[in-house]
Amino acid sequence: MKTLTLLGGIMLASSANATMVSQTVTHTIGDKSFESTLVFDDAKKGLPAILMVPNWMGPTEGSLTKAKKIAEMGYAVMMADVYGTDVRPSNADEAKVAATALRSDRPLLRARTKAALDAMKANLPSANTDADRVGAIGFCFGGGAVLELARAGEAINGVVSFHGNLDTPNPTDANNITSPVLVLHGAIDPFVPAKQVADFEQEMSAAKVDWQFVAYGGAVHSFTNPAAAMTGKAEYHPKAAARSFIAMDNFFAESFN
Repeated sequence: MKTLTLLGGIMLASSANATMVSQTVTHTIGDKSFESTLVFDDAKKGLPAILMVPNWMGPTEGSLTKAKKIAEMGYAVMMADVYGTDVRPSNADEAKVAATALRSDRPLLRARTKAALDAMKANLPSANTDADRVGAIGFCFGGGAVLELARAGEAINGVVSFHGNLDTPNPTDANNITSPVLVLHGAIDPFVPAKQVADFEQEMSAAKVDWQFVAYGGAVHSFTNPAAAMTGKAEYHPKAAARSFIAMDNFFAESFN
């Protein structure tokens, strides 16, 4: 018997006997502590593992819900903390400060994302996961973070950015990318304008990266986020959201093969 859950407007089938579990994953960088959450179906074996970097609000119940629903698609998913336990934005102004601090220091952003990835790998349950199949996804700020992870040359199976920032201070770092890249973009996203898109495409092509770019007509920023409600700027788009999760699943089906 199967039950249905809704993710980004798409109905996902999951087994009625699924045993979804959540595990806290902690790590430190110097004297700074980080706390992420790993979710997976304890009844499954050989699950690919996905690092999920949330939007600029950091680890939240909303992002954990998203991680759990992606896990129901057949993955072990870790909602990553790249801010540290002392940084938990409560509003957009605080989130902007937290995200800007990392985006303005790309080596630090890469190091934080890499540390989260390493923590996930170190805590994958061997009875349920396949440590040789590892990917990374991110939403908005998180999309930019996983692209920077790829630019740092991290050897993983694939990277997916959902409505993420595409800019980078050193475009030639794309020469370090070893994994396939998928960008899922709102075609009229005012925060990621056409010039940024064109620069990204040139960057990827110049480095001969295995990349794909999908633009969803009528979608703006944050199109997978049901809580996004900035009309014409950051807004939920159910159809684009549904299509984007299907695209992610198809991408990983190929990348993990």
